[in-house]
Amino acid sequence: MKNRILILAVMGLAALASCNDFNRLVKSTDNEMKYEVAMDYYERGDYNHALQLFDLLQASFRNTPRGENITYRTAQCYYMQHDYEIAGYYYNRFLQVYPFSKDAEKAAYMSAYCSYMDSPESGLDQTNTHNAIKQLKGFIERYPKSDSLDRANYLLADLNNKLEEKDYNICRLFYRMENYSAAITSFENMLKKYPNTPHREEILFDMAKTYYDFAENSIAEKQRERYESCIEQCNTLSYLYPESKYLQEVSGIATKARKKLENIK
Repeated sequence: MKNRILILAVMGLAALASCNDFNRLVKSTDNEMKYEVAMDYYERGDYNHALQLFDLLQASFRNTPRGENITYRTAQCYYMQHDYEIAGYYYNRFLQVYPFSKDAEKAAYMSAYCSYMDSPESGLDQTNTHNAIKQLKGFIERYPKSDSLDRANYLLADLNNKLEEKDYNICRLFYRMENYSAAITSFENMLKKYPNTPHREEILFDMAKTYYDFAENSIAEKQRERYESCIEQCNTLSYLYPESKYLQEVSGIATKARKKLENIK
């Protein structure tokens, strides 16, 4: 027990001494020493202490090789701490101040990647997603031979899929809200916007249901047109997806729509 207390006491004194040394370094005017110690902290993964010193050195070494290292590693520190918004800011700042750096390509990719990491789930506002897409496209266009090109294309596809998923959920929301006109327009626009969407089968099924319910809730003069559109969607689904899991349901919907048409003069 005594040995354990002794060890803890020694560790506490060492930490206190280390803390005092760091505070003295912070107040020091020896920027060369600050730089060397900051780089040592960075290499050892002590990003908090490294950042404190980097912040103090930014102005002193601006537009110098050491300033270049400081700015890039500042971004890296925030990235390693998973603060993607601030990391992205510093990667962009690095690109603005040192556009011809050997690390410019890496910074451009990391800036786009940080925006990707800040993209929210599909149900939330997608402003950050659009920003990330813009950055990834810019990176791909600027560095078409980059080693990170495949990864950038993968991230871009993932973000586009997220936007597609959001659009699809909005379409279905209109249907659940019984806003059939908006639902139909949204489904049609989605098929135009995403011609290769994996949701095509589901969209055709949803459109068949929407047109039927739309007809049911329409004035007499509009019902024929909407029942006919319902049947058209059912036929399209059956033709394009002969093994569809929705075949039995769309067959029933089409049968009901035809019976309704028989009673319309």
